[in-house]
Parts: sequence; structure tokens; C-alpha cells
Amino acid sequence: MLHFLLIYLLPIFHPFYVSVTEITQNPKTKTVQISVRVFFDDFEKSLDHQYKEKVNILKPVDRKKVDLLIADYVKKHLQLKVNQAPIVFKYLGYEIEEDAAWCYFETGVLPVIKNIEIKNDVLFSEHDSQSNMIHVTVDGKRKSTKLDNPKSSVSLTF
Repeated sequence: MLHFLLIYLLPIFHPFYVSVTEITQNPKTKTVQISVRVFFDDFEKSLDHQYKEKVNILKPVDRKKVDLLIADYVKKHLQLKVNQAPIVFKYLGYEIEEDAAWCYFETGVLPVIKNIEIKNDVLFSEHDSQSNMIHVTVDGKRKSTKLDNPKSSVSLTF
């Protein structure tokens, strides 16, 4: 009986690696709000490896330095093109929710999104099985996709 239970229960305990990126164009301001949710322990490891220093997201010794590292990391690993033009987004900050960090960004005013190209390889260097969920909302229409390592880009049309 124990053997039977182990065979069926082991897959439940296998760790999974997933991030969630929400991209929403505000219909009133025409800006785009971006939020990226990552498990903070995986994120800390990735920051440690990329920047060669110990990063503590939960209790940072120097919050400004952690903010700079997070902003730099996400901007390197999440790139967007709207209507074929690369867009720049500004880091607003992060907060911890349970076992994850939500990182927030915003663009300036953009034209209505007809096409968005997304490159998202957040945490791909840490986990071969990393998946990045992406949800894009434009004019009340939501499209979702998943990028499984090594596939890191997608194009969505609205």
C-alpha cells in the first residue's frame, strides 16, 4: 500500500517554477501597467547569480539597491514592442504577497495596442522547467499565453 501511495503522491510534491506577468493598457490614460509575480526565493537566487551578491527581498538591508537590481533584472528579461516599436517602462516598486514578489512597472502614453511582442525569459537561467504565464488586456479584451523554457517570445494581435 505504501508503494502505491508514493507513486501517486510524489508528483504532487514536485516543485514547479512559474511566473505571472500582467500587462494592461489603461483605456483612459493610454499608459500600460505591468506587474510581474515571481516566487521570491527563486527570484533572490537569480538576482544573486546575475549580480554576484546576496540579495534579500523580504528584509533588504538597502531597499534602494534591491529596487535597482530588480528593475535592471526585469528590464533585461522582459522586453516589449508595441505596434513594432520597443517600449520603455519605469519601475514603480515591489511588494511581497505570501511567497511571491509582485514587481510593478508603467509606461508613458502609448498608441492603442494593435500588436504586442513580448520577450520574457524571467528565471529561465535558474530553472529548465520555468514557465512564464502572460496575460495582456487591451480595450477590455484579455489574451493569455504561456512561455515554457526555452521558448521566450510571443506576439499577440488585438
